[in-house]
Amino acid sequence: MDTESIQHLVGGAAAIIIPILVVGLFICSSAIKVLREYERGVIFRLGKLQGAKGPGIIFLIPLVDKMVRMDLRVVTIDVPKQEIMTRDNVPATVDAVIYFRVVDPNAAVVKVENYWKATSLIAQTTLRSVLGQSALDELLSQRDVINQKLQEIIDKQTEPWGIKVTSVETKEVSLPDSMKRAMAKQAEAERERRAKVVNAQGEFEAAEKMVQAAALIAKEPIALQLRYLQTMREMASEHNTTTFLPLPIDLFSAFLKK
Repeated sequence: MDTESIQHLVGGAAAIIIPILVVGLFICSSAIKVLREYERGVIFRLGKLQGAKGPGIIFLIPLVDKMVRMDLRVVTIDVPKQEIMTRDNVPATVDAVIYFRVVDPNAAVVKVENYWKATSLIAQTTLRSVLGQSALDELLSQRDVINQKLQEIIDKQTEPWGIKVTSVETKEVSLPDSMKRAMAKQAEAERERRAKVVNAQGEFEAAEKMVQAAALIAKEPIALQLRYLQTMREMASEHNTTTFLPLPIDLFSAFLKK
């Protein structure tokens, strides 16, 4: 066999082996899958659900099995700003963030087309519904209670899809400028009211003490004289250039009687 014949045979063998190798590599790549610790593979065999497998190495039947890769880590979705009307007819704009994860990969693939989009839309509608039933004061001061209520409602609706909502947090509550000014006036009026109440309470307590002091002086007249001498001492210490002469009140008793 000459050299030309050998080259012809080698070329023919290579033309057969190379396609076989390419097909073999393609089959191996489609038959062997590696899933990370936080991933699961939902297997369909000829369109029929076989279940979730993983993590690790997964063997599939080429051209028969089809795998959908699912991520089990916690996912964060920003709920867009929603315009709401509170229970006391105050317009507001609220946005939120929702944390959830896939707990049942089979349900997340079979029972809903796009669990991510579905969960986001459910969060938007629930946000408008729950906050619309709350008053403005509750929305501003009882945010933890509202967040817990949102989490329970959304989690109940997404549970059939294999989705677990772990937390819902309202981020920002935006109010119109006119409402902000009205709330500022209300807060200022409330502070003034409290100041007046505290002042009146102080005057009431001072009057009570003065009545008690007057009753005590009436029982012990010498206390009035002691108080008089104390006042003289204070005046002498503060105004050194002032001269005053104490006069007994008895001198004017005759004139007072007339």
